[in-house]
Amino acid sequence: MKVVVIQGPNLNMLGHREQSIYGPMKLEDIHNQMRAFAEQNGIEIEFFQSNLEGEIVDRIQECLGEADGIIINPAAYTHTSIAIRDAISAVQIPTVEVHLSNVYAREEFRQKSLTAPVCAGQIAGFGPFSYHMAMIAIVQIMNEVKAMREAQQAQQAQQALQNN
Repeated sequence: MKVVVIQGPNLNMLGHREQSIYGPMKLEDIHNQMRAFAEQNGIEIEFFQSNLEGEIVDRIQECLGEADGIIINPAAYTHTSIAIRDAISAVQIPTVEVHLSNVYAREEFRQKSLTAPVCAGQIAGFGPFSYHMAMIAIVQIMNEVKAMREAQQAQQAQQALQNN
């Protein structure tokens, strides 16, 4: 199983920007923790970060047929990007939205997510641990999807045998 982690604008500045909100941990450190979890659970993981909306849309679309799950922090695009929302919806890959800060305890404009309604769920407000929880969630979702597909295939095989 493969998970693609997509990071939006300014997340490359973690560890430098607004540490009182986002903490001192760098994005590379968060990715290293996620990589360790993925290795322990036999999950292939890939990371992508861009400050450009179109590149994020392109990367989501590239996940089609390549990834079993997506973890995305659209950052500021959470509140503005219909294009990212539409890309998530179009690929129909289980997606978990994640945020370091509790967006609901911040400015009013940050409290509306355009992307969350097309995601399996949203995790926010736990700092870097939000990403760990997102990993747990996406692995669980991917396992459920896999089990459902296997059950459907078994049912189809059984029906095929009965029809012969």
